[in-house]
Amino acid sequence: MKIIESPQEMQRQVEAWRLDGKTIGFVPTMGALHQGHLELVRRTRKENSIVVTSIFVNPTQFRPGEDYEKYPRVFERDCALLQSNNCDVAFAPTKDAMYPAGATTFVEVGVLGETLEGEIRPGHFRGVATIVAKLFNLVRAHRAYFGEKDFQQLKVIEAMTRDLNFEIEIVPCPTIRESDGLALSSRNAYLSSQEREAAPAIFRALSAAQKLATRGESNVEILRDAMHEILANEPRLQPEYSVVVNAQTLEPIEKLTHKKPARALIAARAGSTRLIDNAALELTSF
Repeated sequence: MKIIESPQEMQRQVEAWRLDGKTIGFVPTMGALHQGHLELVRRTRKENSIVVTSIFVNPTQFRPGEDYEKYPRVFERDCALLQSNNCDVAFAPTKDAMYPAGATTFVEVGVLGETLEGEIRPGHFRGVATIVAKLFNLVRAHRAYFGEKDFQQLKVIEAMTRDLNFEIEIVPCPTIRESDGLALSSRNAYLSSQEREAAPAIFRALSAAQKLATRGESNVEILRDAMHEILANEPRLQPEYSVVVNAQTLEPIEKLTHKKPARALIAARAGSTRLIDNAALELTSF
């Protein structure tokens, strides 16, 4: 596996691949890789000639006081994992390379990025969209792979890709979970043993809403109440939101229908660690 730090070198390498007729698959990450990331890499390997994974902790998506400085950075371990999963290139630019002195241009994401995570973390999706746009321009992949665990992020990137006419296919991939349902996340490493015991209540709450929907329950208030009850019974979690929304617009809805896909989303704190998760809601009529 090759490690590339220079954006210019990345561009030259991509041009050579494209001239040679290679298809390029791309997995953007902030490192601290877990099995969820590696599943993206493995799928990318199956569907493309070349696999590029970026490792870059993006400062512009962190607010003051968030965990930018302490975000896990284990580059050598990450590279070993990527190599063992047949990644071709780890693209690891420096902060100064991605945000040179005097850089003032950002991608504004609009209302899709202002609700839910965007309301709690103002400017977060502005930073996400900006770095992803820059990476798309440098890697020029044919396909980019994103996990559904960060569902709002996925929707923001899909919208940006469409609105700014990027010639790249966005490939959503299912959330990878621990055996007790906890969605894999680099931030899970922050959890104490007691917080880790509490965290699967998020998945249980989502599963309760899913179960009701598959039994034909379309009233969103009932689905929300089911999630709230489970979260309220876990005192080690502090919920920030538990909602049911239109899966495309992320706007609140009152009833599930067969025509418009819906999504349940939850954010909660376990101690100082924020956890987010989501699940598709599929209405079944009897």
